[in-house]
Amino acid sequence: MTTEATRFGLSDEERKNFHARGYAGPFTLYEPDEIKQRWGQERLRLLDRSAAVYQDEAAVSGGTNIANYDRHLDQEFLADHITRPEITDRVASILGPDVLCWRSEFFPKYPGAEGTDWHQADTFANASGSPQILWPGGSDFGGTLTVWCAFTDATIDMGCLQFIPGTHRTMFYDETKRMHYDPDLADVEKGGVRRGFFGYDYRELQIDPDWTPDESQAVSMEMRAGQFIVFWSTLMHASHPHLGTTRDMRMGFVGRYVPTSVRVYPDTDAIEEYGGRVGLERYGAVLVSGEDREGHNRIATHTTRNHPFRRRDV
Repeated sequence: MTTEATRFGLSDEERKNFHARGYAGPFTLYEPDEIKQRWGQERLRLLDRSAAVYQDEAAVSGGTNIANYDRHLDQEFLADHITRPEITDRVASILGPDVLCWRSEFFPKYPGAEGTDWHQADTFANASGSPQILWPGGSDFGGTLTVWCAFTDATIDMGCLQFIPGTHRTMFYDETKRMHYDPDLADVEKGGVRRGFFGYDYRELQIDPDWTPDESQAVSMEMRAGQFIVFWSTLMHASHPHLGTTRDMRMGFVGRYVPTSVRVYPDTDAIEEYGGRVGLERYGAVLVSGEDREGHNRIATHTTRNHPFRRRDV
């Protein structure tokens, strides 16, 4: 029976397709006019970092990606976004009733920007060298559910996502290797690669150095503003370049979700990547569904501005 708490959960057929392909959607969360207005307001609020959990000036200045992390922990609109039932019902129908949102990120792409290279993420150790999430039972394969929401239109010309369906069950990269950060890799004018990875060359992690992704199987995931897609982080994914046919940027906002049994930032007190380091003293994962029956992750119940996080009842 469909209840108020589970009305957006994936159907049996949708779950079957998700497990086969590694993704589901797009789904509509906001109407285009609504998200245009809300995002216009939010962009201005994000300039105020006084309540952000990561305050290290060297790490969050200069465009480093760490500056984009976890603004749901201080901004009300983003705090409500990651707990929307349209998202959490679908996530819980895949992961089970007890779910954490352990990270959020912005993914802007400006006119003329290059595409993002093919990549997968399992433990998210690829940049820092240390696992950022660990599934229970000694599992060496897990990943996270990524919910990528288009805050603006995301067309092929503007740099929408690409997936290679069915690749989420096999890792083609070894995250125990460590990529080397070079900001010039993200700048084609300075000799960067056509599709880099925010200052890294993901090819450094390939298990087989001669392997190349089968791009003939790739599908482009165009979305209009206000839509979102759910996919495993282990699914091979990339993005097109922004061709600059419009002066508008493409903005994606991502929430990352795992069961409460997963350990988040185990045995570490900092995030080190993209040439920066930020401490985790003020960090907390958000319980978006069910109960935390494990107790091994720090949980944030309110934003740093004291706005409560909504939780999906089971």
